[in-house]
Amino acid sequence: MSRAPLYLSLLVAFILQLMPWSGWLRPEFVLLVMLYWLLRAPHLCNIGTAWLVGLLLDTVTGVLFGQHALAFTLTAFLALYYQRRLILFTNLQQTGYIFLLLVFNQAVMSVLQAYAGQNYLPEFLISSMVTLLIWHLAHTFWLSRER
Repeated sequence: MSRAPLYLSLLVAFILQLMPWSGWLRPEFVLLVMLYWLLRAPHLCNIGTAWLVGLLLDTVTGVLFGQHALAFTLTAFLALYYQRRLILFTNLQQTGYIFLLLVFNQAVMSVLQAYAGQNYLPEFLISSMVTLLIWHLAHTFWLSRER
């Protein structure tokens, strides 16, 4: 499998991430695409890729440098740790696991923002729910046709 679909999908996710969404309704498109590739092709997208993508997102969005990189790296580790088992899960079980990963990522981001003196946003569960809805719709209508 070539790396072109990985890079193209990450580019589209970066563009969608930079669109002016409402603050607490902002879906995590880059994380969503990265999780898809971590679970689908771990030989193409790994923890190092998550770290680089996080650094690029930090640079593009102008937040504390390394914030997304750390959160994405920890989330990628957890995603890859259970990757082989997750393939055997049903659609609902996979959606639940992705939700836990999204909440974990948002919790790490919130802790890092609190330590940096930025506003702590307790509404991070809403962003995770919006992102999970996109994951579930994509998995149900598009990704399940690949099987």
